[in-house]
Amino acid sequence: MTTTAEALSAQAVKLPPEERMEVVERILDSLDEPDAVLDALWAKEADDRLAAYRRGEVKAVALSEVIAKYRVNAKPA
Repeated sequence: MTTTAEALSAQAVKLPPEERMEVVERILDSLDEPDAVLDALWAKEADDRLAAYRRGEVKAVALSEVIAKYRVNAKPA
């Protein structure tokens, strides 16, 4: 990590939690650049999945079942 990054980190950890979260969100937003090709691929994937569901090729699973599955299999940190 550069000296500048070290200094910024040291200052950031002194901020109240709400302000640290705002800083994190701004940094993450700066990394999230639009990508038309990737957006088009995700849109096609979503359309394909919905069409497969409507054709009966895949079934839906209730969110509560998914959450229960991962809670049971989750390892304590």
